Amino acid sequence: MKRKSNVFNVTVGAMFVALTAIGANMTSIAPFLVVGGVPITLQTFFAVMAGLVLGSRLGAFSMFVYMMLGLVGAPVFAQFKGGISMILTPTFGFIISFILVAYIAGKMVELNQSKCTYLLAALIAMTINYVVGTNWMYAAYQLWFEVPDEISYQLVWLWMIVPLPKDILLTIMAGLFAYRLEKSGFSMISPGREQHI
Repeated sequence: MKRKSNVFNVTVGAMFVALTAIGANMTSIAPFLVVGGVPITLQTFFAVMAGLVLGSRLGAFSMFVYMMLGLVGAPVFAQFKGGISMILTPTFGFIISFILVAYIAGKMVELNQSKCTYLLAALIAMTINYVVGTNWMYAAYQLWFEVPDEISYQLVWLWMIVPLPKDILLTIMAGLFAYRLEKSGFSMISPGREQHI
């Protein structure tokens, strides 16, 4: 029974890796969805969902697998990019944050499974994504990218206003959808249950 459960966990985790890769490449069908060098994607939505549905450990692990898959060359990042050189790109901080996003969201709903907690966990996770990603982007522009002197910390944050409404809406939807899944019995999180990878 435990073996069957582990196979199911790996299968669902792999599904979220694939969904995040698909969500990363919305710009392939809508190339205008790039603002300030930041592609507008569904990655954050699926990273949040991974934590809310899979739990902290498996959710974070699935996002770690997604990141490593891209770093070894698979074209799973935004605009079908991949490879170790992605570490130096301004947007790589968002990818790193997905691991923390999934872990925090999962940990919060493992402790409390009310609808309010699902929504709060989703919004806090999205905020972490923005904070880590935007600060990484600013650091990249300051330290290893040649950009005009006019690129300020405030301007980098202003760029994030464009995807923010979309991400807030999708994050709320993720919280509500994950809560419905939990109530329907699909969620892999249950009170006091340790998540096994």
